Amino acid sequence: MKFKLILLFSFLVFGMKSNAQEGIPVYFDYLSDNYYLVFPSMAGISQGGKIRATVRKQWFDVDDAPNLQTINAHFRLGDSPSGIGAIVFNDANGYHSQTGLKTTYAHHLRMGSQDIRVLNQLSFGLSATVLQSSLDETEFRSATPDPAISGIKLSSTYFNVDLGVSYSYQEFYAHFAVTNALTGSKRNVYYRDRQDNPDALVIDNIRRFLISTGYVFGKSEWQVEPSVLFQLTDFTKEKTMDVNAKVYKDVDFGRIWGGLSYRRSFDGAQFQTTDSFGEQRLQLITPIIGANIKNFLVSYNYSYQMGDIRFDNGGFHQITLGYDFGQKERKYDCYCPAAN
Repeated sequence: MKFKLILLFSFLVFGMKSNAQEGIPVYFDYLSDNYYLVFPSMAGISQGGKIRATVRKQWFDVDDAPNLQTINAHFRLGDSPSGIGAIVFNDANGYHSQTGLKTTYAHHLRMGSQDIRVLNQLSFGLSATVLQSSLDETEFRSATPDPAISGIKLSSTYFNVDLGVSYSYQEFYAHFAVTNALTGSKRNVYYRDRQDNPDALVIDNIRRFLISTGYVFGKSEWQVEPSVLFQLTDFTKEKTMDVNAKVYKDVDFGRIWGGLSYRRSFDGAQFQTTDSFGEQRLQLITPIIGANIKNFLVSYNYSYQMGDIRFDNGGFHQITLGYDFGQKERKYDCYCPAAN
């Protein structure tokens, strides 16, 4: 009991800059050609479709450590400008867990009058989310009665929407999204006093803003892709930035690639040692490797948290498997991994 409470507290204090959020946490799997997991406007971005499945596990030697599983599929509706997709996910962290389903419609507008092989596209996406959030309080104990603790497993279902816009021009891309755009979702698993004031919610605004941009350099068998991703949590004003770099190489069976991501928060969490006070910002270093083998994709990334205050020396492991279908050859004359 005591150990699990320490785990929960440590994770909230030192990991909240990237993980304290309703819905799918934004980790680094988007770098494995999985931008649809973050931006709804990327549904059906390519000629055919894509399927991606991810498994993430933190701290293998810690009981009830955070873990996440997702599976998503999206594709273009024939030769139309419309794309659809769906995501199923399960996210667990100690006593808290959430399971959800996102369904997406995206519309892709061709810009200009260039050759059809020139990628110049503006995309809009809308995702509807149904999410069930659970809080297991069956092991919570208090010497005196506490109206904030029910002693049972609580569960509640919420609805929300995500909005997204993307622009792609050959090797350049930019994405913007608002997740959990609706307020008033009545997240009543977490209200302050369930007996005296059941309408006093702890947090009712779980909106987040995300923006990303990048460019693929190189026309030969080698390409380099720098990119950035910025996140802002509306309620707490917490901000993080990912700075990424990937390298691709064309090979006989497809492509191999690798890269490195550095995530840093703009805000720090205060801590106290035996003889001093301090403040520490979230810093994560994430190497990633992967390969496209014909229509299949496999990828692995490992995140290491920097800083003096850490819950565990172990890192965060994530594996991605994927399959691309309905695309016999490159539609666009560019090195644009998400669209080709």
